[in-house]
Amino acid sequence: MHPSEPIIRLKPGHVQPVWAGHPWVFAQAVEDLRGGATPGDTVRVEDPRGNFLGRGFYSPKSAIVVRVITRDQDVPLDAAFFRSRLEAALARRIRMGLGDEDTDGYRLVHSEGDGLPGLIVDRFRDVLVVQLLTIGMKVREEMVLATLSEVISPRAIVDRTPESSARAEGFARGEGVLRGTFDGELVFRERGLDFRLPKELGQKTGYYFDQRGLRARVESLSKGKRVLDAYSYVGAFGLAAARGGATEVHSVDESAIALEVGATIARDNGLESVMSFTKHDARNSLREAHGSYDLVVCDPPRLAPSRASRDQAQKAYSQLAQHATSAVRPGGLLVFCSCSAAVDLNALTRALALGAQRANTTAVVLERHFQGFDHPVGAAFPEGLYLKALIAEVTHR
Repeated sequence: MHPSEPIIRLKPGHVQPVWAGHPWVFAQAVEDLRGGATPGDTVRVEDPRGNFLGRGFYSPKSAIVVRVITRDQDVPLDAAFFRSRLEAALARRIRMGLGDEDTDGYRLVHSEGDGLPGLIVDRFRDVLVVQLLTIGMKVREEMVLATLSEVISPRAIVDRTPESSARAEGFARGEGVLRGTFDGELVFRERGLDFRLPKELGQKTGYYFDQRGLRARVESLSKGKRVLDAYSYVGAFGLAAARGGATEVHSVDESAIALEVGATIARDNGLESVMSFTKHDARNSLREAHGSYDLVVCDPPRLAPSRASRDQAQKAYSQLAQHATSAVRPGGLLVFCSCSAAVDLNALTRALALGAQRANTTAVVLERHFQGFDHPVGAAFPEGLYLKALIAEVTHR
């Protein structure tokens, strides 16, 4: 036990989730704070009777005031601790088949899922892109960077912490290259496809590794099909479809730079002959398709950033499903995705059903997919399962 650590005691009725392993302590669950704590300090979490529940980092400006990082009363939260967690995360990826010559781009650390809440690390071959999402991780930045350098030996470590996260936690966001040399281009391979992403692309850490498994499934379903990749970003789903034998692949996005990069990636992989990239509103592209595609991938950006916007997002997904199902030819397939944690699988399925009804179609769900295994989720942390996707067969009435 660390007697000098401040103590956060929970209110009655708020203990069970934390006791069961949930890593978040919400502000409304706190009865009192004893011993004084400054932002980023390690605090001890106790139930109303003083029983130990866990230790974590204090974020007084956040609705989540503590993110529990250990259930051990005595372990020092030092460089050795971070190294052990990082080595475990790396071993987990290697054990599941990542890091070979076919796939050297993946998520290395997934925050709570890897026991390091507030830390995201994406690996792009020999470059690491980090997000420090809490004040607790920010004040330990040098220790985190040193540990990453020791375990991975990257050529560079780059900070892409969102400004919104830094502002919410009350710290100044890091700028650009934190360690090493970096020319701005992220180079990596995913499932044997080669990617080069320039610094002008500003999406999160640069790429969406979480859909790797679903892209493989789309590839296996695309032979002989006419495919629409809506909200395509750099066209990773479209690339998979093209390599899978699609006769035509149309990638649509509103970002001109993303489409330009996608076209270059298609040429680099010898897939440009069946692919096209169009700057257009994806929703309008779906609306204008009129049942002309054998396979439609609809992977929009997050529509529900919080639970408060869940009802509004439900309507938006339903409207999107209406347009997406109408774009699929009778008997064709729709891949319908949500990366909004506040919209669960049942809500997404209901949105698909309602949208299909309005489009005078019927959607039969054949498969359900989730984020890849390099985005692990604790069994007591349902909020961690943010990515859901449905593969549905669409018939017209």
